[in-house]
Amino acid sequence: MPTVLRVPFLDLSLSEQERPKVLEAINRVFEHGRFILGPEVSAFEEKMAAFVGRKYGVGVSSGSDALLLSLKCAGVGPGDEVILPCLSWIATANAVALLGATPVFAD
Repeated sequence: MPTVLRVPFLDLSLSEQERPKVLEAINRVFEHGRFILGPEVSAFEEKMAAFVGRKYGVGVSSGSDALLLSLKCAGVGPGDEVILPCLSWIATANAVALLGATPVFAD
């Protein structure tokens, strides 16, 4: 009988080392009260741009918007087919369809 390896689907737990840093960041946001487009967003965009070697980085409000913007920047549009994984959320196919392209599912 083959060995079965189990990969956790999603683990949002924090280690004891991570917890104080996360709580500190949350408290900073509560202190200045800018939950949208606060200084953390600008800092994130700058760090992400540097990490990927680009001049600019753009933060978006959701994974759905990230997919839509990425596909649009890649030039996806009407008449295109985009291969998607079968195990995904509906937003993956929605982003493709919103641009007029056709989602094609592959296993």
